[in-house]
Amino acid sequence: MNSETSLRTRAGEWIESRPVQHLIIGLIVLNAISLGMATSDALEAKYGYWLNLFDNAVLVVFVLEIATKLFAFRGRFFSSSWNIFDFLIVAIALVPTSGPLEVLRVLRILRVLRLISLIPQLRVVAEALLGAIPGIASVAGLMSIIFYVFSVMATELFGSDHPQWFGSLGGSMYTLFQIMTLESWSMGIVRPVMETHTYAWAFFIPFILIATFTMLNLFIAIIVDAMQSVQAKKTKQDKKAIENVVHTEHHQLSKEIRDLKQDINELKLLLRKDHKPE
Repeated sequence: MNSETSLRTRAGEWIESRPVQHLIIGLIVLNAISLGMATSDALEAKYGYWLNLFDNAVLVVFVLEIATKLFAFRGRFFSSSWNIFDFLIVAIALVPTSGPLEVLRVLRILRVLRLISLIPQLRVVAEALLGAIPGIASVAGLMSIIFYVFSVMATELFGSDHPQWFGSLGGSMYTLFQIMTLESWSMGIVRPVMETHTYAWAFFIPFILIATFTMLNLFIAIIVDAMQSVQAKKTKQDKKAIENVVHTEHHQLSKEIRDLKQDINELKLLLRKDHKPE
């Protein structure tokens, strides 16, 4: 191993060490607090200089962290999706925020998202949510169809008497979304509609049963199943890693035992030669 390879290895081990990772997590939390303080006009006027100085210092640390990882891992750095995520977050923070791009200053808060890649528990949840996207998309497609059907019906049934809620297709969809969340659905919308349409409950109750208690529970079931799959996959990977370590140690131990037997045999032969009568 040449000196450059040894230096890269030591740099990789250092940047991935627990103390350094804890330091990065602490800086992210403190940076999130400082960015929140900067939203207050009073605090900004009093501590604006120091908040901006701390923000820039944290950004420098993040850039150095990414640069160290690039030096240590080179092309392997981009083999991890979480490394790419961290790289993009830091790259966005380096975009100049002066002139017409000043609006991009709000993107600084995206640095807080790096906690997801640094904390294993959050990473598992994020991976589960990403894995659940296909199932969620299917349920969302089915819900869109249901919403469209009920919205057309609601516009035809109640639009003329209650245009503020069901006067258009878009308005009906928004109103039904509010009803789905159970936000003021009874006293705020359904009961006033029932004053002019006595049997309106026969429309709204089935909608709530389908949209709220069935479809939303499907979302939850898909996410829970995805989390269980991620946990099972992680457990399988950990088990395989342990098996590899045990296999490697067993192979190494067997080799050492063979070498030891060979040394003993050679020692026996040597002793026999020493005690052989002349």
